[in-house]
Amino acid sequence: MTTSIDTKKTILIPDKNVTQIISHLHKKGYDLSLIDEQILKYMGKPIPGWVSIGKSNINRLEFLHKLTTTSSHINKIKLIPGETLEIFFQELSYKYDYNKSELFQYYNEYSPYKEAGILPDTYFVPYGIRERNLIKYLTRVANKRYKKISTKYLGDYNTTKFNRILTIASVIQKEAASNKEMPIVSSVIYNRLKKHMRLQMDGTLNYGKYSHIKVTPQRIDDDNTTYNTYKHRGLPKYPVCCVSIQAIKSAIKPAKTDYLYFMRNKHGYHDFTTSYKKHRANIKKAK
Repeated sequence: MTTSIDTKKTILIPDKNVTQIISHLHKKGYDLSLIDEQILKYMGKPIPGWVSIGKSNINRLEFLHKLTTTSSHINKIKLIPGETLEIFFQELSYKYDYNKSELFQYYNEYSPYKEAGILPDTYFVPYGIRERNLIKYLTRVANKRYKKISTKYLGDYNTTKFNRILTIASVIQKEAASNKEMPIVSSVIYNRLKKHMRLQMDGTLNYGKYSHIKVTPQRIDDDNTTYNTYKHRGLPKYPVCCVSIQAIKSAIKPAKTDYLYFMRNKHGYHDFTTSYKKHRANIKKAK
């Protein structure tokens, strides 16, 4: 019983009884016997999930001990507010070897939103979870939260109507310098829409693969999508990025202002104004 056993660094333990676990491991190529099964029953039921063994060749007793004492291997996945699915899925594919095309495939299957269907947060998911179940879990969390917020503030949950809220929230997310600014930026958006003014906001052009690309005059000239709020009147057709709960609440309940313009100042925040003349002065002041 003191002989060694070859093992992968991480192995999947099913949520079964000891006999079934031994049978499962045996089918996976682990040379375990009835004696191993009895010892494992004495040690205690192994923890289900992906377990990190850490060594490729260890003593049999140490191997059995690790099955009952090692915590399941967990991956930490983080989505920051304002990021796009294009960049998020790209990072997941690099870090965890996911298939990016499959991530998008299952996202489109489970989420009613082209963008912003996953809430920015830190998620702890089992090692080995594949594309379908990962996206199913992430979109379910978001949709449940969206339904709760929409029902509370809007009276019901309609994905078509909520897509508009998410779209406004995404522009707020891209433009506001802080959570405190979000309701004020929201008011500017609504005020400009009410006056049939173009939003003319750079952040709307930071969609998809352009998430971190500086908006240039050339880019504004070349982009003919609804994301280009310099050319397109009204809101983009879809959200620009993932959005925080604060951004969503600000989109639902904007501050009451007459502001039509804002300009980032030298301190990193925005100066808001009601007139274009003052806005031009703020632009000069920021240079």
